[in-house]
Amino acid sequence: MKILFLTQYCPPEVGAPQNRIFEFAKQLKGFGHEVTILTAMPNYPKGRIFDNYKGKFTLKEEIDGIRIVRTWIYATCNKGFVPRILNYLSFTISSVLFGTYLIGSQDVVITESPPLFLGYSGYLISKFKNAKFVFNVSDLWPESAIKLGMLHNKTLISMSTWLEEFCYRKADLITGQTKGIVGNISSRGFEKAKIHLITNGVDCELFKPEKRSESIRKEFNVEGKFALCYAGIHGLAQGLEVIMEAARKLKEYKDIAFVFVGEGPEKGKLISLKAKYGLDNVQFFPMQPKARMPEIVASMDAAIIPLKKLDLFKGALPSKMFETMASGIPIVLSVEGEAENMIKEANSGICVEPENHDKLKEAILKLYNDRNLCESLGKNGRAFVQENYSRKNITKKLEGLLQKTVETKS
Repeated sequence: MKILFLTQYCPPEVGAPQNRIFEFAKQLKGFGHEVTILTAMPNYPKGRIFDNYKGKFTLKEEIDGIRIVRTWIYATCNKGFVPRILNYLSFTISSVLFGTYLIGSQDVVITESPPLFLGYSGYLISKFKNAKFVFNVSDLWPESAIKLGMLHNKTLISMSTWLEEFCYRKADLITGQTKGIVGNISSRGFEKAKIHLITNGVDCELFKPEKRSESIRKEFNVEGKFALCYAGIHGLAQGLEVIMEAARKLKEYKDIAFVFVGEGPEKGKLISLKAKYGLDNVQFFPMQPKARMPEIVASMDAAIIPLKKLDLFKGALPSKMFETMASGIPIVLSVEGEAENMIKEANSGICVEPENHDKLKEAILKLYNDRNLCESLGKNGRAFVQENYSRKNITKKLEGLLQKTVETKS
């Protein structure tokens, strides 16, 4: 098959959608398919075009054997609503106007949402190429934007809901990352036979306990300490203030260290809290290259994975869960619902109520005081993802669904 991934986010950017889509692309290419990624000029998360891509309107390149076609995007570091919408719409338009002519023939177009607007681009490109339209939903939009307080305008909500439902109706195949997403779409009257669960997964040979490095621990100033790490986007959805509050309550433990790795719109506020509370036990590091992350994750003693206390997130499965589990590291999970159920099933961490810093503090101390428990939870997590969330096996399932969709006559 000739498979096109349409996504706003792609390496050399670092992040959950970038990693997931690129790993799917590499696996599918390894299975013998011709894979192309149509994406924007890299600018995430700082909103500035990366140096090697500045001044270019379109670009073709190859990364790890995957053909990448890039088109223009309006990049901005302004996190306001209007600049964000312009950012989304610019690539939505340029991907159709220019990308369509650069990608060649395709059998299937897999479109990543969010941003939701890209769904219409994927539909148009699939029509231009006489290809099947696959709509992959990694986050329910506009629902998530409404519940996070990012979208208030009733007209925009109405238009976004119309577009969301348009994409569901027109898609030949709908894939969702979690049971919650799949259940939400299925419950709204769309054709259930075309809605399928394709979860996140992990390469257990890339993320593994053997990647632990004392030089990394030295670099991150956690030698001889119990290091807890949050690695990922520093955004509204994560509610990272809960970690700062737990760190404030644990200031007297000089050998407990909190490590933040990444970027995002809330990072400035978190750094201000560190100064306000005088938290010498908290350190912030910039976003790291993708290739370094397996060593960084494995070199920590535990990971903290929080989300805000919203019903919306009861159907979330953060991708960093899988990478942490594969690395043999215990998780302190501050998320309700599907993610909580998985951690309990795997017996790979401690689950606490979201936004409850006292419970988070207690869980941290429990791991700190029982290193045998840490080791046991870490081993359980790795065994669980090896058996259930191998990236190769999940891609095999996706390949089968794509093959069946392509073979089905319109």
